[in-house]
Amino acid sequence: MAGRGGSLKREPQVELRKLDDDYCEFVLKNTDASMANALRRVILVEVPTIAVELVEFEANTTVLNDEFIAHRLGLVPLVSSRVHEMKSIYEAADDDDFLDVQLSLDVKCTSDDTISVTSKDLQLDPAYPDIHPVGYHDPCDRGILLVKMRRGQELKLRAVARKGTAKDHAKWMPVATCVFQYMPEITINHALMDTLTDEQKEEWCDADPRKTFKLNKLTHRVEVTNPELYMYDGEVIAKAEEMGKPGLVTIKQKQDTFIFRVEGTGVLRLEDIVLTACEVLARKIRNLQAALEEEATLFDQGGAAPMQM
Repeated sequence: MAGRGGSLKREPQVELRKLDDDYCEFVLKNTDASMANALRRVILVEVPTIAVELVEFEANTTVLNDEFIAHRLGLVPLVSSRVHEMKSIYEAADDDDFLDVQLSLDVKCTSDDTISVTSKDLQLDPAYPDIHPVGYHDPCDRGILLVKMRRGQELKLRAVARKGTAKDHAKWMPVATCVFQYMPEITINHALMDTLTDEQKEEWCDADPRKTFKLNKLTHRVEVTNPELYMYDGEVIAKAEEMGKPGLVTIKQKQDTFIFRVEGTGVLRLEDIVLTACEVLARKIRNLQAALEEEATLFDQGGAAPMQM
């Protein structure tokens, strides 16, 4: 970190590799692990979504108690494309602000067969019909199972969905997973590798379960098929030592390049999730910078002690 009066400017770059409805892969460059991990944590727990928070039961004669069903309803992913129009209970709001979405469920088993009550049995809020369980309108989607019922059993309730973040509860998490790995830097010692026979080279390549390396039959040289396949398991390094050839390959983690893989739950488009996370992180950095400048000014005026970092 640069001292006071100086600066260490970094210009992170993002290279988008793949963007589907439920999967996103991109490369974050020209930064360090602190920024990569900060972005990962913001994606996981600080992107707001909509989820059921309150459940009022009118009737429940199923085998599951009220708390169990309320918990299952909370974990049903709701399409949250309108979340930025809402205000959470922690934000100042007026009487006409968008705070709640009312969902209801009223099912009674009248047959001799066991029936399954799923997220598709929820009745939507007429005022907000676009806020519904993921897959609600997809005829191929069977819905998320809430409870099974036999003849005579009944479940009637009202559920209130609200805006929130996963910092408060995991039910507001916008993604199934978000991970990153360092970009590997792999250097093969070809001079030492050429002392091996083709059979030994193939044996060495096969030691890597991810098949990062292969033997080119034409050039008789070992090549890296894709450095990103390597998972830092150390198998090829151990194999080289076993063969009496330590130093066959050097593998390092590129400290300024990170491969991100994000899997969505369907509540938000992955593009919106990542962009929102970047906005949240940028706001945090601006707030920190403003606080540091204010503290530095007070310190220069002798009005406060320096911040303990």
